[in-house]
Amino acid sequence: MGAKAKSHHHYNGGNGGAGSETSSSTSPSPPPSPRRNSSSISHCRRKLRSKPMSVVAGFLFLRRFLRLLVVLPLLYVSGLVMCVGVGPFCALVGHTPHPGSVYRSHEMFRQLWPHIQADNSTPGIELSSVWRYRRKLKEQKPCPHSTAGPQSEAPAPGGYLIVEVNGGLNQQRSAICNAVALAGLLNAILVIPRFEFNSVWRDSSTFSDIYDEDHFIATLEGYVKVVKELPEELLERYDHNTSNIPNIHVQAWAPVHYYTGEVYPVLQSQGVVRIAPFANRLSMTVPPSIQYLRCLANYEALQFSSSISHMAKKLVERMTEMSSRSRGKYVSIHLRFEEDMVAFSCCLYDGGEAEKVEMNLVRQKGWGDKFKRKGRVTLPGLNRINGKCPLTPLEVGMMLRGMGFDNSTSIYLASGKLYWAEKHLAPLLKMFPYLHTKESLATPNELAPFKGYSSRLAALDYAVCLFSEVFVTTQGGNFPHFLMGHRRFIHGGHSKTIVPDKRKLVVLLQDMGISWTDFKLQMEAMLRESDRKGMNIPRVKKFTRKSSVYTYPLPECRCLQRHNNTRIAPFTHYLFS
Repeated sequence: MGAKAKSHHHYNGGNGGAGSETSSSTSPSPPPSPRRNSSSISHCRRKLRSKPMSVVAGFLFLRRFLRLLVVLPLLYVSGLVMCVGVGPFCALVGHTPHPGSVYRSHEMFRQLWPHIQADNSTPGIELSSVWRYRRKLKEQKPCPHSTAGPQSEAPAPGGYLIVEVNGGLNQQRSAICNAVALAGLLNAILVIPRFEFNSVWRDSSTFSDIYDEDHFIATLEGYVKVVKELPEELLERYDHNTSNIPNIHVQAWAPVHYYTGEVYPVLQSQGVVRIAPFANRLSMTVPPSIQYLRCLANYEALQFSSSISHMAKKLVERMTEMSSRSRGKYVSIHLRFEEDMVAFSCCLYDGGEAEKVEMNLVRQKGWGDKFKRKGRVTLPGLNRINGKCPLTPLEVGMMLRGMGFDNSTSIYLASGKLYWAEKHLAPLLKMFPYLHTKESLATPNELAPFKGYSSRLAALDYAVCLFSEVFVTTQGGNFPHFLMGHRRFIHGGHSKTIVPDKRKLVVLLQDMGISWTDFKLQMEAMLRESDRKGMNIPRVKKFTRKSSVYTYPLPECRCLQRHNNTRIAPFTHYLFS
């Protein structure tokens, strides 16, 4: 980057001017002019001249200072980008890559594997003692009057609400709960939400394929009226095609006053409103009675359909049986290392040039020229440093072994089709031979009805992860956020979830000089911190809520909680019909 030449300005402060010269002449001065307060006038003139010039000087100094403030960070960032985003450049100029920017976990695993193997001789941690922080449950208080039960004196609904939800299983779940809350806010009749066919998920499932429709309607009776379709007279008005109903485009996280001021009048005049798409279209800041409807929908009304429910129960029971070494307790891992996830992250692993070519093809197929747009730069090293790269099975395995989970631990792996599965799963299986998936727990015939339906398969994973003693999330997204909230709800406020500090982890996994003992100390500290954060409940102000009620369901959802410490059996009603 070329630096502009800086011009230097010199100000003489009045020196050298004719009026300031000193003279050794002794000749008499000319007679004075008539008095005009000359001294005060010249003083004012000097003040008028000096003030603008001092302002100019100060401005020039400030401009130079600001230029330095802009240029120096740019030089630093550009150097960082070259060394972090383009690792080979650093090698060419003799600099080492920034800590954490390069994937070397596979090399570190080979180096530490003998020590990890030898660590099996010492007993691992008991799953029941993982969570050292205990929340003292407060005595359950009765719900406020506004949320104590169905409102028999509520006015008749003023129209019908139609929403179209998109995304995967838990984005759809969020939209459904928000739709229930909005129907309560507008005093509208909710039509069973329609699922939009997503080009990425490619799942044609309907509401009744995923959830028990009749249970949903019955549970909300008295709070929000729900129907399966519009009445005949309204359908005739729109030629029996709901897509002919004018659609209201709503911005994300729209506040209550928008719906009451803009949407409600349309509902009153037309008798029906349609909002599509509806993901994240309602603010988290709503009145307590409306927030309660979100809780009621999420934890009571939404139960899986009978086909999903029966299969999920079998998987939970079989996973419990497979975990007899730990008294039926197991660890579940949500692994986001599918091909499309790796491609979208723009991160680099240990596949070399073949991996780069393959990932470019996947990106082109899935997102066209999105990653080639003018001005867009992909920086794999910077993504990794910032914790945005999906963890590999190997990295998750090393983290858990470092935290103290030994090779007798039962693991349930919730995932789609992994990228280069055979290669990447091998080290995880070496560290945890008792590894199970829905495919290993069920027969092909049992899973046949779910194949090709990503949301139905995700529902099975959701159930098994929900009832695990420990849940490990690796990449974020709707699935782990809903699970963390659901586990807080059924475990008395504790998420019982391991959320790794990925920024710290990638630096440790690139440190080829670290010993297994030191790595373990770091991982044990990370586990304790995750446990501590799992207890946190964000402070909810009276009129504002910035965090998701689905991730942090307390205190608003407290009225629905069952305080019971026995496992699985009492909790099945939260999911299964």
